[in-house]
Amino acid sequence: MSSESLRIVWIYPDLLSTYGDRGNALILARRARQRGMPVEVLEVRSDQRLPATADIYLVGGGEDGPQALGAQRLIADGGLHRAVAQGSVVFGVCAGYQLLGTSFFAKGVQCRGLELLDLRSDRGESRAVGELAGEIDPRLGLPPLTGFENHGGRTHLGPEVAPLARVTTGIGNDGATEGAWRGKLLGTYSHGPALARNPALADLLLRWATGAHQLPPLDDTWSDRLRNERRSAVAPARA
Repeated sequence: MSSESLRIVWIYPDLLSTYGDRGNALILARRARQRGMPVEVLEVRSDQRLPATADIYLVGGGEDGPQALGAQRLIADGGLHRAVAQGSVVFGVCAGYQLLGTSFFAKGVQCRGLELLDLRSDRGESRAVGELAGEIDPRLGLPPLTGFENHGGRTHLGPEVAPLARVTTGIGNDGATEGAWRGKLLGTYSHGPALARNPALADLLLRWATGAHQLPPLDDTWSDRLRNERRSAVAPARA
């Protein structure tokens, strides 16, 4: 294992951090360290410059005002675009997922996104609240997605991205698909936090960041129990 630290950046925790999204940074760091990887986690506030040389960038959820402000500051900063151009991994959740696209709505106003993913978001007729589950794109080789969603948006995917999953419970993007991915960029409406409920997804991000085709297995007994409990809870609704 390389002695060089894996650098994880949690973007704008002062603006974009709801429903336990900080846990995604904790899960990534822990799973990397359990495999002997040195890890550095940077929390970059919205009044600070974003480093463009990290390995993984995390963008969490937030309310309309912080989401719009976060997008404006990230566009002006330019650091995330430079990082993506250099091959860094980006993981966006809910508001963080929406702002990776071309546009989204905040407080009834259409806002410009970062244009890193070919998708746009608008408002749905009702709010999507509750358990979210789906069958993940088989090309990613992951078990089913599980999470919790709480958003009023609907996200429409363009031809340059693929859905992360096909919905079996909940709404996700539009009731049929959930999330999106392209290259090393991935977005989802799944909170929970997402990577605590989907450790294989955390490992996918780590593999993308390190270039490893496979990582040493970990004891996921407790996360498997959580996943099984949540899947059992939504099974009657699917039936």
